[in-house]
Amino acid sequence: MCTWSPGKTGSSIEKCWSAIFAYVKHRRWRAVARPINIEIDAFDNEHAVYVLALDTNGKIVGGSRLVPTLEPHLMSEVFPVLAGGTPPRAADIFEWTRFFVVPSLRTHGASSPIAGFVLCGLLETAQSLGIRQISVVCETFWPKRLRALGWTLFELGNSLEHPDGDIIALLIDVTPEAIEQTRRAYGISGVILADKI
Repeated sequence: MCTWSPGKTGSSIEKCWSAIFAYVKHRRWRAVARPINIEIDAFDNEHAVYVLALDTNGKIVGGSRLVPTLEPHLMSEVFPVLAGGTPPRAADIFEWTRFFVVPSLRTHGASSPIAGFVLCGLLETAQSLGIRQISVVCETFWPKRLRALGWTLFELGNSLEHPDGDIIALLIDVTPEAIEQTRRAYGISGVILADKI
């Protein structure tokens, strides 16, 4: 887990933004194309918390971002229509965005083992911060995938056609059961969350 560190060249967060850029380029998402080799938006700020998966050499291989919903976030500022115009907001609800696995470690036809570490890390981070629920704007395949992992989630509205794939808004409960079932699904034993980097 890491937080905002502006101006620190070579920081973990800058490496994260570069890794996300590679992921976005690999996915060919047009709506977020950038002329520079980092992927950053208005919600990458001092309020964001980043969950990073590192390999044994400390290289970032996956990650995600949590943003407090009491601050401006993707669902409130860009896609409120997905939640009927009133996205859920509370001190213990954070928005989940920027899920990625580096292209070289993605698998075709199955979820990457790295995805399991990112998802477990996301839930463990949320639990450690006292986050009760996570909101997310995601592609429409995610609800089925997350329910298969034993996550309890609520669809906040209808899906929306988007140039980079249809999207939907979800509200997800952060529970010890979801963490345990995700660990079991990916063959992960025990807590994986490390100290801040």
